[in-house]
Amino acid sequence: MTKKNSAGILGTGYCLPEKKLTNFDLEKMVNTSDDWIVERTGIHERRIVAKDVATSSLAVKAAEMALKDANTTAEELDLIIVATITPDRIIPSTACILQDKLGAKNAGAFDLTAACSGFVYASAIACQFIESGVYKKILVIGAETLSKIVDWQDRNTCVLFGDGAGAAVYGQVEAGYGMMGFDLGADGPGGDNLQIPAGGSLHPASLETVNERMHYMQMNGKEVFRFSVKAMGETVLRSLEKAALQREDIDWLVPHQANIRIIQTGAKRLKMPMDKVIINLDKYGNTSAASIPIALAEAAHNNHFKKGDVLAFSGFGAGLTWASCVMKWAKGE
Repeated sequence: MTKKNSAGILGTGYCLPEKKLTNFDLEKMVNTSDDWIVERTGIHERRIVAKDVATSSLAVKAAEMALKDANTTAEELDLIIVATITPDRIIPSTACILQDKLGAKNAGAFDLTAACSGFVYASAIACQFIESGVYKKILVIGAETLSKIVDWQDRNTCVLFGDGAGAAVYGQVEAGYGMMGFDLGADGPGGDNLQIPAGGSLHPASLETVNERMHYMQMNGKEVFRFSVKAMGETVLRSLEKAALQREDIDWLVPHQANIRIIQTGAKRLKMPMDKVIINLDKYGNTSAASIPIALAEAAHNNHFKKGDVLAFSGFGAGLTWASCVMKWAKGE
């Protein structure tokens, strides 16, 4: 379809559980230490939901904040996309649950599974609908309760992840603003390096899969790190090329909050000073699909961005997947 409109972010929101799980708390649970975690990841603490709190509970609060920020009602939404690897249930989709909770009776709804790249994947889809004129307002949410699928006996993975949700309302913006270019990709052969082996059609839930702890996240840390370091910078460069921009044009980098060393390496490749990189990894850990939108919304509500700033998002994770986009910030005067 021919591009009719410019699509960008009208409002953002986020939600984080109140409970903090610090590295010192983890020292009492597994064989680890604050020094070991901070040196290797940059994480000091993360947020964890209560046992009776589902992903949709975080998502609805983030969505309500984003809708208010966008001066938009739930009934005005044409579509809801929830990026998550921790849905409330396999069916119905978390997006449909959210549609009901918000009262977004006019919106279509579906979930998207691209792990840590999910918010950028969903944002690219949303912008295509808006640019083509098919839809006017779309709610995109990254939401996770990773504490539900983390193996708390595995010190190599349990120290990394946290819970949270971030949201953005996409709609038509002034010409010359909004989405300028994006890059989506995958490395399917590397999928086994970050997986939850059971719970799907390959290994349905059984006493055996539960006893063998196959319903928890499993990660080959070295391979995922190697992939992520390469993917983070390269995907942004491809988005810049599609947007006809240079590295020097980026005002702010909003990366997936996985590991401080990955972020530093990616920023160096893009020649970005670290004071122009949005980082909240130390407070929240890796929240997968929620990572970028939480960082984005928190920074936006703290007035980090001004109208016309060029933002680059970069995500990478299970799949293996990567995704980036470049947009010109449309909010403000």
